[in-house]
Amino acid sequence: MSSASVMPSAGEGASKPDTKLTQEEFERVTALVMALAGIVIKEHKREMLVARLSRRLRALNFSNVSAYLDFVESPKGEGEIGELINAVTTNLTSFFREGHHFEHFQKEMLEPMAAAGQPRVRVWSSACSTGEEPYSIAMTAQSANGYNRFSDFKLLATDLDTNVLAKASSGVYATDRVKTIPTDKLGRFFRKHGDGEHVVKDEVKSIISFRQLNLLHQWPVKGPFDVIFCRNVLIYFDAPTKRDIVDRLVRLVRPEGTLYLGHSESLLGDHPLLVSEGKTIYRRRPE
Repeated sequence: MSSASVMPSAGEGASKPDTKLTQEEFERVTALVMALAGIVIKEHKREMLVARLSRRLRALNFSNVSAYLDFVESPKGEGEIGELINAVTTNLTSFFREGHHFEHFQKEMLEPMAAAGQPRVRVWSSACSTGEEPYSIAMTAQSANGYNRFSDFKLLATDLDTNVLAKASSGVYATDRVKTIPTDKLGRFFRKHGDGEHVVKDEVKSIISFRQLNLLHQWPVKGPFDVIFCRNVLIYFDAPTKRDIVDRLVRLVRPEGTLYLGHSESLLGDHPLLVSEGKTIYRRRPE
């Protein structure tokens, strides 16, 4: 159900919505976002929340936040839930962000697996945002020594935000977005398109599957994965949610596989199934 198909009549004609959040409205919307996506929005994010909610109010012609939340929580507002989560989700990313992870991925994971004759590889980018991370993973893989020995290489890329997934799957990036890609990889894996745009080539796209997934809900993935990237997303959850997600991730990593977290994240203490290899790199203990 699209939001356009359930356009409310009560707010039609509202030229400038009132998004001055009362404390009750702030607590209501943050509780709703927490319940839907596990994302914690603290007081210092109030202005960000106001700005992003105002865009949804204008889009649906609501005059105030309370009326908008009444709609979201009603049966008619089911299609707006995803738009609300998209609006409050922050998606900051870049190609080859935290480059030491990709170096480790290539030298300590992929190339030893290729040398050992392992034909099947499974990788999961669990918060892929606008696609820079999974495309960086794919380019790293296809640049690794022995990559052609993998007869079955697949990369799953998921995110909660449907808007960024659409951007990711298109594989189209402005010139300023590809500046962090090494020149040799940019020339090999992208083609120029139009004025100032670069498009990911099909050989890179062919190994990636983009899917929507809410880390807070049941995961329709089986594993095991050789590698999981879960970077710069745990910071949005409270401690119990972080522990639960990490536990679920670890169960999906094969023995001696690797979990990569973001530079500002931690496991909230030692995990019995993981060994730290430094710089937010964790190896699953062998059985």
